[in-house]
Amino acid sequence: MTTRCSSRGSSCTTRSTPGAAAVRTKSTIGRPLQPEKRKRIVTELAANDAGRTIPAHGISLGEATRVWLRVAALSFGGPAGQIAVMHRIVVDEKKWISESRFLYLLSYCMLLPGPEAHQLKIYMGWLLHRWPGAIIAGGLFVLPGVVSIMALSWIYALYGQVPIVAALFFGLKAAVLAIVLHAVYRVGSRALKSGAMMALAAFAFVAIFFSHVPFPLIVLAAGVIGFVGARAGSAAFIVGEGHGGGNAHAVQDSALGDEMPEHVRPTVGRALRVSAIWLVLWLGPVIAIIATLGAAHTFSEIGLFFSKMAVVTFGGAYAVLAYMAQQAVETYGWLRPGEMLDGLGMAETTPGPLIMVVQFVGFMAAYRDPGALPPLLAGTLGGLLATWTTFVPCFLWIGLGAPFIERLRDHKPLSGALAGITAAVVGVILNLAIWFALHTWFRDTVPVGGYGIGFDMPVLASLNLWALILSLAAIVAIFRFKAGTIQTLAACSAAGILLYIAGLATP
Repeated sequence: MTTRCSSRGSSCTTRSTPGAAAVRTKSTIGRPLQPEKRKRIVTELAANDAGRTIPAHGISLGEATRVWLRVAALSFGGPAGQIAVMHRIVVDEKKWISESRFLYLLSYCMLLPGPEAHQLKIYMGWLLHRWPGAIIAGGLFVLPGVVSIMALSWIYALYGQVPIVAALFFGLKAAVLAIVLHAVYRVGSRALKSGAMMALAAFAFVAIFFSHVPFPLIVLAAGVIGFVGARAGSAAFIVGEGHGGGNAHAVQDSALGDEMPEHVRPTVGRALRVSAIWLVLWLGPVIAIIATLGAAHTFSEIGLFFSKMAVVTFGGAYAVLAYMAQQAVETYGWLRPGEMLDGLGMAETTPGPLIMVVQFVGFMAAYRDPGALPPLLAGTLGGLLATWTTFVPCFLWIGLGAPFIERLRDHKPLSGALAGITAAVVGVILNLAIWFALHTWFRDTVPVGGYGIGFDMPVLASLNLWALILSLAAIVAIFRFKAGTIQTLAACSAAGILLYIAGLATP
């Protein structure tokens, strides 16, 4: 096979052996193809002649697997950091997906229940390489966290009450609070671009913090407001551009471009197959456990709770944490408030989704009520069950909804609904930050309420001064000096240990 390109690079003619058709590739808008893209096209043609299959965009599954593994290894610091890593590698460095399409994918994932960073990676893997790509991308994103959180859970269960270990987690709590506050700022600066969006965020915070309105109802109300506002033509709710919009130059220079691959087109048959397969994988183990052990068993409670959480916790990882923390601590009694922060500190210090803290929650729940099993074995199984029922539904949401979302890339009311939900999420993250602050800075709180309003009031005499000082130092480090997540966590952990050794702080 021979390839000849013109001096301007606007076209390449490939001639293969007799019997093969000559193929000419051109820029769809008359611009020269970039050298990297032209090289991928030639590589694809050569691979086809050799009997190998490479998708039209020229990115092999092996290359994508290496990139997804790299993204997973660098995914520290919660969803904001993970999305930034994916954007830098997939959009800026590899140029696989355009900026506008990346943001559209992210917007849909923010609309879904569960961790948006994980869903975004599944979505990109599915777009590029069908279901093998989705499973590899999503699985690799979770795997490092599964291994590391399980190891840390064992250590915590065995040695968590050892003073030096408690001192380490004392420092972690202070850093985690600063990181959550930074998330409020980062998400808010992107989402709250108008007075209407700020009002929605304030409404969400007041509703969940003071009135304990269920988060799904807040999401529904915000989505309806955004949908109606965009449909009415309000500029406050019209965001982004859909199919055919945005920067044509940037779209053309990306490997995927603005095209809709054949496997992305929605059909009823595909939707039914996807639903059947992933529902069985998700709920099959839960149903089997309930049938075998009974609904009152700890494993059954773990399976049911995290399956329910996968359906109702809209708004990304921080929204999931707000819901899970209150339920695991106050309703089920699996953890104490301080232990929830310890688990979040583990998730912040390890690669993978922040919501991997669910594995710690499931581990401790089963460890403390193991039934006939050894506690560590029960904890391990409980942690894996919580992880399975949290992350498997993400594949269902992407496989079932993404084909239709791809078709609706021009639908402005849908984008408006998404914008309203994103604004409400800011209020929920603020609620989470205040909840963490109360249980980090104060050892005791008392409930205050009346006339449909209720919240926890800190007992001022129980102030933990060194926890407050460490948190303020972490806040200054992150906001003023742009300290990274890992550096802040490491510094606060070391400070907690030093304060304990010096006898200045009791974790």
